[in-house]
Amino acid sequence: FYRSGPRVLLIEKNTGYRAVSNDKTEKLAVESSFARSVVWGFEIVAETGSSVMVDATDFFLRDAQDISTRLGRAQQGNYAVDSTRSTIFLPRTRSFPDNTEVEAIISYTGEQKLDDKGKPVSDILSTVVPDTNSVTVHLHHSFIRLPDDNYQPLPYDPRAGIIGSPQGNGFVDYAVPIGEPIRVLYGRRHRLQKQDPQADVSESVEPIIYYLDPGVPEPVRSALMEGASWWNQAFEAAGYKNAFQVKLLPEDADPMDVRYNVIQWVHRSTRGWSYGSSVLDPRTGEILKGHVTLGSLRVRQDYLIAEGLLAPYQQGALPDTMLEMSLARIRQLAAHEVGHTLGFEHNFAASVNNRSSVMDYPFPLIRFDRDGLLDLSDAYGVGIGEWDKRTVMYAYQDFPEEFDDARSRQEILEETIAEGFLYVADEDSRDPGTANPLGNLWDNGADAIAELEHLLNVRSYALANFSENNIRPGRPLATLEEVLVPIYLLHRFQIQAVGKLIGGQYFNYAVRGDGQPAPTTVTVEKQQAAIGVLIDTLDPSVLMLPQSVIDIIPPRPPGHALGRESFGRNTGVIFDPLAPAASAISLTLDVLLNQQRAARLNVFHAINPSLPGFETILYELAQVSWYAEKQTAVAGAIQRLTAGQLLDRLIVLANDSKTDNQVRAQAFLAIQKWDNFLASQKQAKTDRDWYAFYASARHTIALMMRDPASVKNGQKQPVPPGSPIGN
Repeated sequence: FYRSGPRVLLIEKNTGYRAVSNDKTEKLAVESSFARSVVWGFEIVAETGSSVMVDATDFFLRDAQDISTRLGRAQQGNYAVDSTRSTIFLPRTRSFPDNTEVEAIISYTGEQKLDDKGKPVSDILSTVVPDTNSVTVHLHHSFIRLPDDNYQPLPYDPRAGIIGSPQGNGFVDYAVPIGEPIRVLYGRRHRLQKQDPQADVSESVEPIIYYLDPGVPEPVRSALMEGASWWNQAFEAAGYKNAFQVKLLPEDADPMDVRYNVIQWVHRSTRGWSYGSSVLDPRTGEILKGHVTLGSLRVRQDYLIAEGLLAPYQQGALPDTMLEMSLARIRQLAAHEVGHTLGFEHNFAASVNNRSSVMDYPFPLIRFDRDGLLDLSDAYGVGIGEWDKRTVMYAYQDFPEEFDDARSRQEILEETIAEGFLYVADEDSRDPGTANPLGNLWDNGADAIAELEHLLNVRSYALANFSENNIRPGRPLATLEEVLVPIYLLHRFQIQAVGKLIGGQYFNYAVRGDGQPAPTTVTVEKQQAAIGVLIDTLDPSVLMLPQSVIDIIPPRPPGHALGRESFGRNTGVIFDPLAPAASAISLTLDVLLNQQRAARLNVFHAINPSLPGFETILYELAQVSWYAEKQTAVAGAIQRLTAGQLLDRLIVLANDSKTDNQVRAQAFLAIQKWDNFLASQKQAKTDRDWYAFYASARHTIALMMRDPASVKNGQKQPVPPGSPIGN
């Protein structure tokens, strides 16, 4: 805060540029070189001695989160803050020893965006507010006291699995000696010290305590307590005793108090992500407060998956397996999100490294028992992972005074590398087009191909046994579709894991001198096998629903409309048996026709002609669709779906200026070849379905050749949301 005459300015300092030095003039030179941001200006209304009072009402009642703009971008409509319906919310406006909290009720008024038929473009708002003309939310503001200067920042290392801070990309330090890196990045962590740093095992000066929301019901509450407490195993491995604890939030404690790390239980209209966020000192990366937000629907999504796998609602007692699996996932979820608030990054290689970390996104491990029945007893791991222990050792180890901290941390990393731990971060995993085959979300096992083949067998088993026993007695039979979706698409994430073998490259976050191997391209045999198994997922025999499943799903009854978790349909109220196939085809094509992967294939092929190029992908896709022996009935319809989606996708690739030029050329040539093929298919007239499809395809290709902008094809098939496992 800066006072000048009758006005007080709230100024945000520019912490991205600094001089970490004891020289005041050196610091001043940097501060004078870069702009600050004045967040707000306040008028002084009263003063007493050195204290002044300002009226901050307008500051708190503004659109601080720019929600009106975000609603517009999300095609929800035009909304603006209505000051007559906005006010300070006093129950959550209060002060604590180290922070002051102010909350405002902000109302946005306006109208939903409508389409040409006068219907809302999106139905999202109507699912979460009672009146779409008035969207009322709470915006919360926190003023938090910065800690003392006795904290030693943690050096960031890209191999350590810690989250970089501040701002994620560090700051520029103009005080470093010439020749040293000018950009500095710290890791984030809580302040933790041993009572006796000389001892191998010591209690901490002040333990890290997380407090669980008492609003969590049992048995979920106990599961969350247990899962979050797993982290104490890692701190024990780092030489601490009882340094990490989980307790129920006391009745007289307030979760807004910055002194309390909290695990919060929230409800949403649909399943969504859970979060592990932190309040940080922007100067050092010190975590002042960990704040975990867990969505309550996650546990129900796992229960739904178990229902689809086991078809448990037969006569007799309900098996405990479903609840046990769901609670096992909740334990892992609690540990995962708490891990973020302790300062740890995702490690999406843990699933191929013997479940080495809770910081992966785990897919349930589904196996067959000796009797050929599905076994979910080991669906999720138990306890903290060995990689997690290494990350805690690097970030939180308190070394004796005579030790060189920097050298000691490097020795921890050297041991981690020598022991063979794998680590792939978020940016090299989340997008399906990333290159490292080890980095995947919601996958299992060291052999991605074998796991995909196994999941397809599990899926086939579950679909063959799919019946009214998959839902509780008394439920509308139409709701079988909700159970069907995650089972039919059970292999969706393993498809992505296999896809990363194609045009893939194994690599580590190596630094000079650490002895880690150089990047290596996936072998030609492995890439060919991956292409083959993904092409097999497009076979109509894989994509066809059993007729027994189609026969038992009736139209939706009143009060049970289709939602975003359902398959699309072109058949009105009747269940569309081709819609699931269309979704599955889209998921496979997402992987095989990824622009980045296509460009990598061509580069690797140019370097080593024995490796497949993008042309190989196009050839195999054509063989399974356009050039395959024409099938009839439902199998033929699925074949045409594949060919049609393939044509649409290639039209997009061929006309997208952001696509690599060689990839565009190959897509264009493939379309031209198909056009020549279609012209030769005189005999197709004997099959009216194929004849109509060919005529439509030729028309689309002709339009593309004449005027690419006029082609409306290329819209991706909508697919029910999958991640997070239970947007």
